[in-house]
Parts: sequence; structure tokens; C-alpha cells
Amino acid sequence: MKNEILSNITTECPWRDTLLWYDTVDSTNTRAKELAKAGAPAGTLLVADAQTQGRGRLGRSFSSPEGTGVYLSVILRPNCPPDALMHLTCVTAVAACRAVERAAGFVPQIKWANDLVWQQKKLGGILTELGLGAKGNVDYAIIGIGINCNQLVPDFPPELQAMATSIRQITGLPCPPAKLAAALTEELYRLNRQLLADKAELMDNYRTLCITPGREISVIRGDEKYYAKALSVDDEGGLVILSPDGKISTVTSGEVSVRGMYGYL
Repeated sequence: MKNEILSNITTECPWRDTLLWYDTVDSTNTRAKELAKAGAPAGTLLVADAQTQGRGRLGRSFSSPEGTGVYLSVILRPNCPPDALMHLTCVTAVAACRAVERAAGFVPQIKWANDLVWQQKKLGGILTELGLGAKGNVDYAIIGIGINCNQLVPDFPPELQAMATSIRQITGLPCPPAKLAAALTEELYRLNRQLLADKAELMDNYRTLCITPGREISVIRGDEKYYAKALSVDDEGGLVILSPDGKISTVTSGEVSVRGMYGYL
């Protein structure tokens, strides 16, 4: 599989030289953090055929069965204050949508902040994690992406079958994981070069793809849940909401999860 991925990555993308392939791994993000702490360079790319402990935001698990999806993480070293990367998860979703379009011919939508969706169902997810250096700047950032390629409904756990989908279900055609992994690699490399310099443009692209604004939502913070209307996404990736009492506030993806009042979206 590694050679197939490399054959689809242009030679102009230097990250092809640091690609690590795993038949099975606990979590590409967990392994990437270990490598980052040990000094692995920016652009170190980890791709797995399966994860035994795939992770999502807020401690959730991410279903990662063998041979059906792309599970990928990359190490970045942006050397900036952590608050300069508040938009990282959002703009990663934009890069992932671009990669799906290249590999499969359609553009997914985004459910704030980090889910790729299509027709009310989840296609993929993103987990970003930061490590700080001694002076408080970001020592490393890990971007993790999981996208469902070839699952049919019975391939998902029963509790996910009503809310998950795959590229194969959407297009009716198999999606070669190697082709999508290569497209993700190139789009993330492009994103890394734009991350700080082109923030406004990237966030405009995010707002075009994000379907959460305008919806009635439930905001979930631990055991607390309250209802609101999503108004917009700000320049830092925060979700601006209107509470029933008329109060406008902003929530961040590190604090809360949002769902539709009556379902996933």
C-alpha cells in the first residue's frame, strides 16, 4: 500500500519522503505524538490500514476497520503561539474536503467543527492536538484525519449505521484508499504552507462549506446540555450562538460538542 500511495503523490511534495505505513496501529495520532516528542521533523506522515484505538474529539472513539478507510496523521512544527492556531481544525476540514473532491469527484460539507458530512451522515472526522515548548510556543501540532472509503452499511457498528456513510455509498463506486491518502498528503502540505499566511481565505472557504450556521442545535459540555441557534463561525473557528434568552456568545471546539436538536446534524 505504501508504494501505491507514493505513486499517487507528486514528486514536488517533500512529505512523500517521510511517509510511514502501518498495517495496524493503535492510533496514528498517538504514534505521531510519540514521534513528535522524540524530535521527528515537520511533514512526518503516518498512514494506517487499520486502527485499534482510533480517537476523535473530546475522548470519543473513531471506528477504523481494516481495508475500508484512510487513517492518517501528520506532524507540523509551526513555531507560533497556540492562539495563532485556533483555526487549525477548521481549515484542516477544508483541506480534507478538497482531497475528497480530487479522489472521488464530490465536495463534502462540514459540520462544525470537524466532521465531514454528506446528506445528514458522517463521512469523516478530524482530531488536532498541540504540544507546547518550554517558552510557550507550539512545539508540534498533530493533524489526524479519518475518512470512510468503502464501508457498506453492515460494515459499521450497529450504533453508527444510521449516522455514518462512506465514499462508496455516496458515489456507488469503490474508492482506492491509496488515492485518497495521496490527495490528503498533498492538500495538507498545501495547507501547511498557507496556515498562517492565508488564514482569512481559508476561513472564508470553511464558512462556505460549513452547514451548522442557521441551525437549531444542542450544545453539549460534559453532562450539561442547552439549546441555541448557530449564527456564524468567527475568524478563529469559534461558533457564534444565540441562546433562548437572547444572549449571543461564542463556543470553541475544545470546550463543547454540538448536535442538531433532533439528531446528528
